[in-house]
Amino acid sequence: MYTTDARTDSMNSAALNAAKTQLRSLMKQRLKGISNESISQQSQNVFNSLRSFRPYMDAKRVAVYLAMPGGEIQTDLIVRHALQSGKQVFVPYLHKSGLAAGEGPSRLMDMVSLAGIEDYESLEPDKWGIPSVDAATVGRRQRSIGELEGSPAEDAPLDLILLPGVAFDTDPDTGAVRRLGHGKGFYDYFLHRYALKAAAAREDKKVSSGDRAAVLLYALGLREQFLMPIEDGKQGPAVPVEPHDQPLDGLLLGDGQIKLSADRARAET
Repeated sequence: MYTTDARTDSMNSAALNAAKTQLRSLMKQRLKGISNESISQQSQNVFNSLRSFRPYMDAKRVAVYLAMPGGEIQTDLIVRHALQSGKQVFVPYLHKSGLAAGEGPSRLMDMVSLAGIEDYESLEPDKWGIPSVDAATVGRRQRSIGELEGSPAEDAPLDLILLPGVAFDTDPDTGAVRRLGHGKGFYDYFLHRYALKAAAAREDKKVSSGDRAAVLLYALGLREQFLMPIEDGKQGPAVPVEPHDQPLDGLLLGDGQIKLSADRARAET
């Protein structure tokens, strides 16, 4: 039998999920109205901001999403620039989890390394038009979490992750930059697993704490994806969050703005 707290948690979770679904539907309609020309220009603006952005300039290992053909900031310029600048670039790869039923999701996301420009250009689009890593090549790539379908391997720590999202805003009380994902949970679960790996590495006497510093999380968004508290003179929508939702260090927007979380802004002063 549910306890009162369990029933309350269940109701809260259901309400949050409903709010997320409603916001995703709203954003889907909003993003339909953005022209390819606008997306291209906004993607250029984000790239221009990023290449002189200190966290990116200092990063040696960068993970970046590979974009759908529309509806989000395109990352082709970023991937090419990072590779040409000598950074090690990691991109998403989905694989079977190797977890028993009930222990977690059947599929996991990891970040796997690119060997260079030619390797990047060889990626074939999946059914959503997203360039995707061939499963046959994964065994010879570095992985940010050293496992594949339950098989362990050496993992490669990251300095910076550039994430996609559906909607973003800033928490009016805490100053945290919040992200609404596509609802599959791939990034949330990846970041959870990555944090566990980082904690284990710091506790391991064989690994210095500096070898696995906390990774920086920045999202890239179209200006239309950033929610304002007041829109058209009315209370605007807000990003619903749950305890497992990972706050961001900041957000780079297609109008050239860089929004830092309150914690990150304090760290840089």
